[in-house]
Amino acid sequence: MEPNDRILAALDTTDVGTAAGWATALQGRVGGIKLGKEFFTANGPDGVRRVTQGTGGGQPLFLDLKFHDIPNTVAGAIGSALKVKPFMLNVHASGGRAMMEAAAAAVAEAGTERPILLGVTVITSLGDGDLADMGINGTAEQQVIRLAQLAQAAGLDGVVCSAKEITAIREACGPAFKLVTPGIRPAWASSDDQKRIVTPADAVAMGADYLVIGRPITGADDPAEAAARIGAELAGT
Repeated sequence: MEPNDRILAALDTTDVGTAAGWATALQGRVGGIKLGKEFFTANGPDGVRRVTQGTGGGQPLFLDLKFHDIPNTVAGAIGSALKVKPFMLNVHASGGRAMMEAAAAAVAEAGTERPILLGVTVITSLGDGDLADMGINGTAEQQVIRLAQLAQAAGLDGVVCSAKEITAIREACGPAFKLVTPGIRPAWASSDDQKRIVTPADAVAMGADYLVIGRPITGADDPAEAAARIGAELAGT
């Protein structure tokens, strides 16, 4: 991949026009866009299509809905999600092996247009203390590895994880397992509410395949310039 192809811009808004404007401005600057629960709940599949296929110029879509339910329901939800032609989507790995196997079978129905299917391990706003409050023993890294191995065994293509767990997951799951890393902040940007963060260049050096970057891009005065700046950092220029 080219350095900028690794960047997935998180368009965290409920406004279709705003999201479409960002998508248009970022055309050629990023490898794709991410639309999540906030946007999808407000606008549904039609709103997604307006951003990805209309003024957004056909940007590749990471549909970040983190499905988590009984296996049959998740399989049905994924079948519906495939209609907006995402190149990547995800489920919560904590939903268990049977649920993830059902999700993998559902994405296989897309044939040659099959999207990358990821498991969400431990979201980056959670630290060790938060997991302890939830009754989960061990560190965030240990929980991430357990869930990554479960996702791989269930037939998923990779996981969403903090960059700080990349090395451990690579050792546990091998080099072909896709790693998509949120919580990315350039050195010149605010850390906001993320607790486990690294810079884009550090994440790629560790072995991340894709980087999910939101506010450092969309919150900038010039989102296209911010994305280009991150791409240049990844290219080492």
